[in-house]
Amino acid sequence: MRRIVFGFVVIAAAVSSADATTKGLSQIVTPDLQGEGDLSTSLQIQDKRIANPYELQAELGLTKWAEVAVFQGFDPDEEIYATEIGLLTKEPYLLSIGFTNWSPRQHVDPQPYIETGYYLEHNKFIVGAIHAGYKNEAILGYAYDFNKTWRVQVDWQSGKENSSTIGFTYNLTRDFQFNPAIYFSNDDPSRIFGYIVFTYTWHLWQPKKKPNDSDVAGSAK
Repeated sequence: MRRIVFGFVVIAAAVSSADATTKGLSQIVTPDLQGEGDLSTSLQIQDKRIANPYELQAELGLTKWAEVAVFQGFDPDEEIYATEIGLLTKEPYLLSIGFTNWSPRQHVDPQPYIETGYYLEHNKFIVGAIHAGYKNEAILGYAYDFNKTWRVQVDWQSGKENSSTIGFTYNLTRDFQFNPAIYFSNDDPSRIFGYIVFTYTWHLWQPKKKPNDSDVAGSAK
C-alpha cells in the first residue's frame, strides 16, 4: 500500500477469483479490498524522487474485510508495512480505514488513513484523508473502467511533497497486469516523474460460501 501514498498502493482492490479485473490507482489508497485468499505479488519501478526506486510487494486478502501488505525496498534497503480494514464493503458504497508506509528500519511511523468510495460499473470515485508525519493530507481519486481489461485513472494527494498522477491499468491475462503512470509534482507541476508496476495475483484459497436456501432445500430432498 505504498502506492497508497507513494509506493504501490495499497494497491488495495478486489480481484475476483473468477474474473479478471483492474485494481488500484497510481498513488493513493483505494477503499476496495484485496479479494479473500488472493495474494498479489508486484514489482514496482519508479523515479527515486517519488520513493524507493525498486520495490517488491506482497499483498494478501485475509478476509472479505481485511488485508495486509509488505514492501521490500532496495535503495535504501527497507521493509514497509500496511493494512486495510473495510467498514463498508458492499458496492457502490465503500468505507475503509488502515495505515500505510510504516518503516521501522527507517524510523517512519505508520500513517493512518480513512477513505470512502462510490463504485459504479464504470465510474469509481474516491475521497479520503491521511495523517502523514505531523499533518493531515487530502486524497482524491477517479477511475474509469472501460471493461475488465482497461482502466484509466487519475489521483491526487495534497502536500507539496506529493503529486497528481495520470495513468492506466491493463490486464494482460486474468491474473497479470501492469500499470504505468506519470506523476506531476504538487510543488512544481513541470517536474514529471515516471512510474510502473507489474502485478501477478495468486489465488491461495476460496472464500467460504454460506449455504443458500436452494442448497438447504436440495439437501432435504
